[in-house]
Amino acid sequence: MKFVTFETQGGRTLLGVIKNEQFVVDVHLASNGKIPNDILDLLEKSEEYMDLLNHLDTYPTSAVYPLSRVKLLAPLPKPRSFRDFYAFEEHVKNARNRRGLDVIPEWYDIPVFYFSNHQSIKGPNEEIYFPSTSSWWDYELEIACVIGKEGRNIQANDAEEYIFGYTILNDWSARDLQRQEMKVGLGPAKGKDFATSIGPYIVTKDELEKYKENDRYNLEMTAKVNGKLLSKGNYNSIYYSFPHLIEQASKDVTLYPGDLIASGTVGTGCILELGEEVHRWLQPNDTVELTITGLGSLVNTVGREED
Repeated sequence: MKFVTFETQGGRTLLGVIKNEQFVVDVHLASNGKIPNDILDLLEKSEEYMDLLNHLDTYPTSAVYPLSRVKLLAPLPKPRSFRDFYAFEEHVKNARNRRGLDVIPEWYDIPVFYFSNHQSIKGPNEEIYFPSTSSWWDYELEIACVIGKEGRNIQANDAEEYIFGYTILNDWSARDLQRQEMKVGLGPAKGKDFATSIGPYIVTKDELEKYKENDRYNLEMTAKVNGKLLSKGNYNSIYYSFPHLIEQASKDVTLYPGDLIASGTVGTGCILELGEEVHRWLQPNDTVELTITGLGSLVNTVGREED
């Protein structure tokens, strides 16, 4: 299933599932109130509610909306937490090479992550405003998973059962701020915390089964700026797969339903890697489109702050 959080023309915010790529079903109304109207509440008892959804054969007309007449919001508007990993070797090599550095040996020992701002999640078609003190504006092409079951000290071999689904993620980056603060030995923080886009929906893992290859998926990942293809990679090139990311994230810590875990940038998946000789930094009115096989396309436009 493809879960969305959407806004009706009347201004109501609802939880829905996509049907036939043309309609959105209000799951709360369709289930006579048995399924909650919030994705976090659904995730708390995801197995129970998914079973209910799977047995809904018909929907009242009042619960069905044409997809073209609703506004899709971030499918998980307020994650309980947000961890972003650094799991694609090609990205690490390219990004460090741009600074004249090799990959440090410790990167191969454990997957590492940083916590980002789970309160600044943006949705599809939402304008993105970069910090006013920054001018090196960048996108990052990533895939993320949503945790659907509480767990602690989860082993990689068991991690699949804790994943509810996947979504596209754009880890917007103010590279000049990021470079400045990371010289101190901490971060990234202010170079990242202003916005992260996810969407357009959360795809349950069963829908991706046909793309599965051992502990990862064969999913092509691309990024376009103003219609020009800049980035192209595949999730199956990841060095640390999501089961290993979950194992690391849950060591001595409890993961909860609604936690968001991102892969980090796929190889060539940002302007920092490609270099300004390939494409300038982003500017106001630029449109960035991220596409991943099976997960759809996430589109955002860079906004301009009013004086």
